[in-house]
Amino acid sequence: MTAPTTLFRPFSRLVKITILGREFEVPENNHLLRCFQYLATEHVSYGRFCWNEDCQYCRIGFDSGEGTQTRAALSCKLMVQDGMRVTEVSSEIKYCLRSLKLIPKTSEAAGG
Repeated sequence: MTAPTTLFRPFSRLVKITILGREFEVPENNHLLRCFQYLATEHVSYGRFCWNEDCQYCRIGFDSGEGTQTRAALSCKLMVQDGMRVTEVSSEIKYCLRSLKLIPKTSEAAGG
């Protein structure tokens, strides 16, 4: 029998990220989707995510801070970075993060 493990990779601090205009602290050294799970454990756990980039339900738009280019990525493969700004989320992520009461500032969430 193996010992139970944690959902998260080892971390020693929380980093600040912004999701649709709201700031949150999440564990460093983790994929962004896992950080979403840190913020909304139950809802993300029951989301329709494959966690291996096949489903594409975890697609997001992000940048690295003011003045940087917005890029698309899969949150199951993207490592969180201090100062990261998530500017668009798929409908599946938006639904799973509904308890955070996120409201997009300038554009509606991307389709999923």
